[in-house]
Amino acid sequence: MPLLIFDCDGVLVDSEYLFACVASDCLSEIGIAITPEEAARRFAGVSLKDLLAEIEREHGRVLPEGLEADLSSREDQAYGRLLQPIPGVREAILALPLPRCVASSSLPKRISASLTLTRLDDLFMAQAQFSTALVAKGKPAPDIFEHAARIMGETPENCIVVEDSVAGVTGAVAAGMQVIGFVGGRHCGPAHGAQLSAAGARIVIAEMRRLPEAVRGLLVSSP
Repeated sequence: MPLLIFDCDGVLVDSEYLFACVASDCLSEIGIAITPEEAARRFAGVSLKDLLAEIEREHGRVLPEGLEADLSSREDQAYGRLLQPIPGVREAILALPLPRCVASSSLPKRISASLTLTRLDDLFMAQAQFSTALVAKGKPAPDIFEHAARIMGETPENCIVVEDSVAGVTGAVAAGMQVIGFVGGRHCGPAHGAQLSAAGARIVIAEMRRLPEAVRGLLVSSP
C-alpha cells in the first residue's frame, strides 16, 4: 500500500493566510512593508527560520533580536482564536485506508498544537509527525520527504504527497514522489494551481472531497 504524506499548513489546517497576516504585521512594524497576500505567495511551505533569513538577505539588514519569538507568539494567539481544519479533510482521510504521516515546515510543537486545535490529532500518531527541524534542509529540498518515507518504512516511489506550496511540491518531486497539489486554502490565488502543476504536481484539486478520487487515479496510472 502506498504511504500518504500530508503537509500540515494549508493542507490539513487552514493556517497559511493566518500566518501571512501575522508576518505582514510584524514586518511592517519594523519598516518592511509586505502584504499578507505577498507573504502567503512567497513564503507558503517555508519554515519561519528560512523566511526570516530570506528577508535579511533581501533587505541587507539584521532583523531585530526577538522578532522570531514575537512572530511565533502572535502566531500562537491567532491560531488559538481562529485556526480551522481544511473543510472536508477529516472525511477525505478516513475514506483512504492507507498508512499516512505529516511532513511540515513547522516546528514539532506547532504541528502537534495545530492538529490538536483542529481535532485532527487522532488521525496522525505522534511518531508520524515530521518537521523540517529534524533534517538538514527545509523545503524545497527533498530532505523531509525522504526522512518521513524512511522512518515510515516506505520507498519514495511508493509515496503520494499532498502539498499546497511550490516549495513543498518541488521537494516532494525531488524526492521521487508523486504529488497531488491542493489549492483550497484561503491563501491560494487564481494562479496557484498552475504554479503547483509547473512545479511537478500530477493532479491539482481545490476541494478535499476530491482527494480519494485523485489518489485512486494516481494508483491506477502508476506503472
